[in-house]
Amino acid sequence: MAEQGNKRTIKGVVTSDKMDKTIVVRAERLVKHPIFHKYVRKHVKYKVHDEKNECKAGDTVLIIESRPMSRDKRWRMIEILEKAK
Repeated sequence: MAEQGNKRTIKGVVTSDKMDKTIVVRAERLVKHPIFHKYVRKHVKYKVHDEKNECKAGDTVLIIESRPMSRDKRWRMIEILEKAK
């Protein structure tokens, strides 16, 4: 696969693996609150393409931007960084 341009990569935790070839990944980030100047955890859930259905809930994965694969899927799984215990 020849990659074009700079694609974003995100590390996150698999929250659901119930769909066929699709996983839901929750990615957290720290954002500084504009008024209170405290760091707050924000999260986003991404639908990710998992071609071989190899991810399970609780796995930590690395995902990359890709072409739209369905109405909601715009990300692909690159690798499993850590398996769930």
